[in-house]
Amino acid sequence: MFEGDTISPADVTVVIPCMNEAGSLPGVLAAIPPGYRVLVVDNNSTDGTADVARAHGASVVAETRPGYGSAVHAGVEAARTPVVCVLDGDGSMDPRELPTLVAAVESGADLAVGRRRPVERGTWPLHSRIGNAVVAARLRRRYDIPIHDLGAMRAVRRQALLDLGVGDRRSGYPLQLLILAGRAHWRITECDITYRPRTAGSSKVSGSVQGTLRAVHDFWRVMR
Repeated sequence: MFEGDTISPADVTVVIPCMNEAGSLPGVLAAIPPGYRVLVVDNNSTDGTADVARAHGASVVAETRPGYGSAVHAGVEAARTPVVCVLDGDGSMDPRELPTLVAAVESGADLAVGRRRPVERGTWPLHSRIGNAVVAARLRRRYDIPIHDLGAMRAVRRQALLDLGVGDRRSGYPLQLLILAGRAHWRITECDITYRPRTAGSSKVSGSVQGTLRAVHDFWRVMR
């Protein structure tokens, strides 16, 4: 598949990195657009996430090395379609909006990323929103990357992503991806997406100040 080729639903795999998302996964999987393949990456869950995913028709890959980047990379490697999307399994983002990102890739974007737009007060904790805004502003100034959010919904051509060589295996993965994409002069498109409270459990990052600080530490480590 080359730039400008039509992307059909069968050309897309949705990679869902998960650690203990059994409560949210059924709703997320039910909303995946028809025809898209689904690959849940179980990152050391203890709540039966893998069993729930299989019961709802998803393929499952186990990744024992902890970290968001580890789970995403394992899913991208395991996918066999020319286009991959990445989506959190917590129910905060609507899988039915993925075709908008895929359409951007079909139209020539090298990378399409979602810009979260909260639909309810309190959806996005202030400490997390501030950290996200600071890092995104630095990306715009230092790397001339036109984004405002490091959110976890994106679409990209699989082989191009693998060739980019993103090496971070922790929370810094999305940031390193953007930095490397900017250095490679990728065309990056940002699309608005709805952002709602997660449907079960608590966030490993924005759910606590400690989690957010850990993620910000990972971000600054990547940006050094």
